[in-house]
Amino acid sequence: ITSPVAFDILPLKLHPFSQSTPTGLDCVGWKRRISAPVIADGALDKTALTDDVGSEEDLYEDFRSSTHRYGHPGGGGEQLAINELISDGSVVYAEALWDHVTMDDQELGFKAGDVIEVMDATNKEWWWGRILDSEGWFPASFVRLRVNQDEPMEDYPLKVEGGKEDDSRRFGMGQSTKDQMRTNVINEIISTERDYIKHLKDICEGYIKQCRKRADMFTEEQLKTIFGNIEDIYRCQKKFVKALEKKFNKDHPHLSEVGSCFLEYQTEFQIYSEYCNNHPNACMELSRLTKVNKYVYFFEACRLLQKMIDISLDGFLLTPVQKICKYPLQLAELLKYTNPQHRDFKDVEAALNAMKNVARLINERKRRLENIDKIAQWQSSIEDWEGEDVLVRSSELIYSGELAKISHPQAKSQQRMFFLFDHQLVCCKKDLLRRDILYYKSRISMDDMEILDVEDGKDKDFNISVKNAFKLHCRDTEEVHLFCAKKPEQKQRWLKAFENERRQVQLDQETGFSITEVQKKQAMLNASKQHHAGKPKAVTRPYYDFLMRQKHPTLPTTLPQQQVFMLAEPKRKPSNFWQNISRLTPFRK
Repeated sequence: ITSPVAFDILPLKLHPFSQSTPTGLDCVGWKRRISAPVIADGALDKTALTDDVGSEEDLYEDFRSSTHRYGHPGGGGEQLAINELISDGSVVYAEALWDHVTMDDQELGFKAGDVIEVMDATNKEWWWGRILDSEGWFPASFVRLRVNQDEPMEDYPLKVEGGKEDDSRRFGMGQSTKDQMRTNVINEIISTERDYIKHLKDICEGYIKQCRKRADMFTEEQLKTIFGNIEDIYRCQKKFVKALEKKFNKDHPHLSEVGSCFLEYQTEFQIYSEYCNNHPNACMELSRLTKVNKYVYFFEACRLLQKMIDISLDGFLLTPVQKICKYPLQLAELLKYTNPQHRDFKDVEAALNAMKNVARLINERKRRLENIDKIAQWQSSIEDWEGEDVLVRSSELIYSGELAKISHPQAKSQQRMFFLFDHQLVCCKKDLLRRDILYYKSRISMDDMEILDVEDGKDKDFNISVKNAFKLHCRDTEEVHLFCAKKPEQKQRWLKAFENERRQVQLDQETGFSITEVQKKQAMLNASKQHHAGKPKAVTRPYYDFLMRQKHPTLPTTLPQQQVFMLAEPKRKPSNFWQNISRLTPFRK
């Protein structure tokens, strides 16, 4: 299991990758002739490749001797440096990024924001730490090493009631100390940004360019799946770095005013949403390809030719996910050491909120994309479906429940199940004998509808007495639909749901949220396969199975399950899709 955490510490400089995932690399056969040589710029043949990176035996030795350690950055080098610091008597602190809830007395529980003294970091996955009088194992990927290791604990901000920091301590340290702390954070932001740009360049030039030269191995669709829009991110980040460099005061880094740069690029950073949403697909595609030796050799040759560090491709592709998560953390650290009188204070404060909003937007879009699989599965369970798929127009279930629908001309009342999605209301009928089976009956487009609250009593349009009723009125055709709920509170929930539906549609228009045709078709295809195979309707997560788990006889055998693929917020509001329709037995085993 991996969390998108970037570890950077001053004066220790760790690579900006916290974890990478295994790809089943196999060094057996490396002494054989490489079956998929990299074609460098120009007409470089096989000989040119071996001239650049040494003989095939040298290439094999490099590959074999690397041991491909996955886990903490640097394959153990920087990790060893941390342990050397600890053994020398230095105190190393880490800050918790997420809650770690545990019932195991051998594990150390903590909340996001807690400061942990790292006492042993010899294991890649689990570290031993202490908080006050409690000691235990904790997942290394749940913490971030503090930038300012020299900051005394008594000066570290306390969390007070309401989750806000105690400003009395925050502003209590000496000014020169605080300036030095701000200098450290500014230097970290600039240096990690430069490293990140080089990293993106290596991916684009070392991997993508080479892959495009091998049309016999990769289709454009495959490359889009593996690399997503990382080239767009590279172009965006190059402009962002230039803006940061202009604001960086080399002589007096603590006087640098970088907050405005983040505010200027907050909208452009939304391109990370597409990348983060695609990342699970990239991991699965890489996992599939690296089962074939020629792809393993090809990707490793790309890395060696570009002289990149010993991390597998899936590890490199994780860093943009980590990076967008790290900005709020860096800005929060920067704000902590910025005096209110500093010219950069208001911009940093605004930038922190802006980058948190970017992270929330990315999280929300990811949640929406996860929901489309559930919607596709729901549709596949409905009998006699007619017309276009729900996903053609919708991507979110807003509300569902039972209502009485009254139709013209006889004012006949029919009990139906209704599912309100963005843009449409779907009507279904329960089977008379098997109430767990639903039949498709009709749908209503919500885009041209207005909601009318109907008072209890006789309705003049339908000439009948109604209770807990409301109408949907089409502005274009003057068509009217009358509905009645069983209880007043049910009616109010429906009226509120219709408001939420319009609000969701407006928000999607403002943020530009959309689902690609490929994503829609894939979701329906997956649902169809599961339906025909007679599998349970539960959503499988092969992506998470792809992530590494390391076991140790004296360590916890599994990492906590609650933080698998979180972006910036430690707690994400769970989807209410299944809660809304959990009472329907088609979704139960």
